[in-house]
Amino acid sequence: MSYLWHELVRLLFNILVFFYNILGHDMGLAIIAITILIRLALWPSQAKALRSQIALQKIQPKIDELRKKHKDQAKQTKALLEFYKENKVSPFSSCLPTLIQLPILIALYQVLRVFTKPGSLNMIYPFIHRPESLNPMFLGFLDLSKPERFVLPVLAGIFQFIQTRMIMGKNKPVQQGQQNAFQQALSNQMMYIFPVMMVIISMSLPAALPLYWVVVTLLAILQQYLIMREGGPKLKISVRKR
Repeated sequence: MSYLWHELVRLLFNILVFFYNILGHDMGLAIIAITILIRLALWPSQAKALRSQIALQKIQPKIDELRKKHKDQAKQTKALLEFYKENKVSPFSSCLPTLIQLPILIALYQVLRVFTKPGSLNMIYPFIHRPESLNPMFLGFLDLSKPERFVLPVLAGIFQFIQTRMIMGKNKPVQQGQQNAFQQALSNQMMYIFPVMMVIISMSLPAALPLYWVVVTLLAILQQYLIMREGGPKLKISVRKR
């Protein structure tokens, strides 16, 4: 397993160096290019996850009704499973695409942390041109190997808020149940807390990582906009009569 992980990191590192070579030895442009490439490769699986998420939001009122109607846990679970089956929606269908993406995203994160370290060039494939060194500059003035405490962290937080708000903005306030109301309030708080945390964390990381996060979040916002414009899957939102 460790060998496979090393090879995944090495593959992404070589793709980064390839873009670095053809984009004028600008590490920032190389990071943007590899981020776009990976996001496009993961686009179908992420689109599936987003459509499933929208579908679950659409049927949430009916789910709340079933939970309120069936107090017994066993009957509630059975009713919910039947409801999901009738509407051809799985509550877990949005999880698998995310799990598939995680190893790739974590590996890229590791690449961006080690690309300036001594010995990193030893990972370059024989058929990839090996530069004498990797210049960490972006557009000639921003050193991506050091923390950037203003523009990139703030942009990372802003775009993270926009991405979260786009999804949560589709939700209607929950009317039934203290537990659901609590969950809604917690979700609303996280919509603000997580972007603030992103800003604080990004201030202490090498600027390459906030740059990556800004680009990947912008692409996620674009994809969410396109999926939401479709309106998501068409659902019957039906409950079997008894």
